Amino acid sequence: MAIDVRTKRAYDEAEPDDGYRILIDHVWPRGISKERAHLDEWARELAPSDELRKWFDHVPERFDEFRSRYRDELMAQPERIDALRRVAQNGPLTIVYAARDEEHNNAVVLAELIRDG
Repeated sequence: MAIDVRTKRAYDEAEPDDGYRILIDHVWPRGISKERAHLDEWARELAPSDELRKWFDHVPERFDEFRSRYRDELMAQPERIDALRRVAQNGPLTIVYAARDEEHNNAVVLAELIRDG
């Protein structure tokens, strides 16, 4: 079954084909209203731990290790991951994040995990 999971910055405009939109950051994105965000869910519990987030500090050279550690954290919540996988099997799932770096962030890792099964 096809899985349609995408990532998108909170600062990009929501679009009708985004499908189910879920924010996975601990902190609400600065300057974004709830109306503009067009979220279906804010899943703070899926954000990286404070310790991991501070260690990573958005340093691209640390991303591979961040990916490994964050996947370990996410694997402690298999029911949540499975639920998101089911959403993505039934239509688009857009994981929303606030980071500036579009290639090295927590949404990329969560999307990979959902796609990997």
